[in-house]
Amino acid sequence: MLSAHTSPLAQPGDGDAGGMNVYVLELSRRLARRGVEVEVFTRATSRHQDPVVDVEPGIRVRHVAAGPFEGLRKGDLPAQLCAFVRDVLRVEVEGGPGYFDLVHSHYWLSGQVGTVVSERWDVPLVHSMHTMAKVKNARLAAGDLAEPAGRIAGEEEIVRLAHRLIANTADERDQLVELYDADPSRIDVVAPGVDLDVFRSGRQAEARARLGIDPDAALVLFAGRIQPLKAPDVVIAAAARLLDHDPALRHRLQVAVVGGASGTGLDRPTALAELTTELGIDDHVRFVPTLPQSELADWYAAATVVCVPSYNESFGLVAIEAQACGTPVVAAHVGGLVTAVSDGVTGVLVDGHDPAHYAAAMRPLLVDPDQRAAMSVKAVAHAESFGWDATADRTLRTYAAARSGGS
Repeated sequence: MLSAHTSPLAQPGDGDAGGMNVYVLELSRRLARRGVEVEVFTRATSRHQDPVVDVEPGIRVRHVAAGPFEGLRKGDLPAQLCAFVRDVLRVEVEGGPGYFDLVHSHYWLSGQVGTVVSERWDVPLVHSMHTMAKVKNARLAAGDLAEPAGRIAGEEEIVRLAHRLIANTADERDQLVELYDADPSRIDVVAPGVDLDVFRSGRQAEARARLGIDPDAALVLFAGRIQPLKAPDVVIAAAARLLDHDPALRHRLQVAVVGGASGTGLDRPTALAELTTELGIDDHVRFVPTLPQSELADWYAAATVVCVPSYNESFGLVAIEAQACGTPVVAAHVGGLVTAVSDGVTGVLVDGHDPAHYAAAMRPLLVDPDQRAAMSVKAVAHAESFGWDATADRTLRTYAAARSGGS
């Protein structure tokens, strides 16, 4: 596994760590339990990290020294890939020819490394895009930066050279074909999963007691990286509109924002708090630092509704995790969220990013407990079809096809 720009051991929701970190770690765990030995290569970001970490039987994470440990943003990393490739190749030399049977790269930076080591070792390359520059550039958030031409060229090269591509959804498969001229016969649709042991339903009262949330609160939750792409400002503005148009909610409405600044959000790390003050809703908003999954699950369970208004999501693990906890989701009608949320059944999909539309979609779930309860039951059933075991089994079929050269 190649995860060059972010470690599967990093805390999701902080910096560049997010759903992809969860994906790489959870997939590796399921593969290891099926007898597949996995070594994950990622860039070291601290001199205090152990060069090699044996996470559990069958999973080894290697922290590769490539560039300065700190101070590099994702956009600076292409210049460090030569050093990264060098250390990845060294491990195979030490292990001997045939040490690796297959390379699975995640995100375009890792894919660039993957094309080199796959050719050098004469083993298949499987690649997961996670996000695509051409898709992101077509749906930029206000204040966000377009992805550079270098990334687009890199992605086009990966699509051309990879033996197989894994798409999270049918929509992503279609984008690969239409925007990158990918061969449809080399693309497999494999949905990410959710840890159904961690994210469990039927415990809202217990979670609220643990977090100090009023049992009668109408709690809106945003969980994720604080950056324009994820649109947390839409949640804050929608909350202000709810309070303006329904004074009865003033005694019940609470908003929790769980996550840390990331990407272009690092340029204005206090922007969301400033917006909250400007709208006069400081008393209703609580900012929570990034949390381990076990604690994040409590917030999902405690919430009345989870809002995911992103401008683009290749899948949207937050939406699936929330539904596994029995919490309906109001999300943007974009990308993988169309698959992750069953519109009108387990949540509501909203076109565009007008806070008024999100307020209108959330209000019935906040004031009508019967409607929320009905969606909650269906949300749990929907999420249960996205277990990581199914993801691992389908991924193994992709690996087998890549190794055999078949489809």
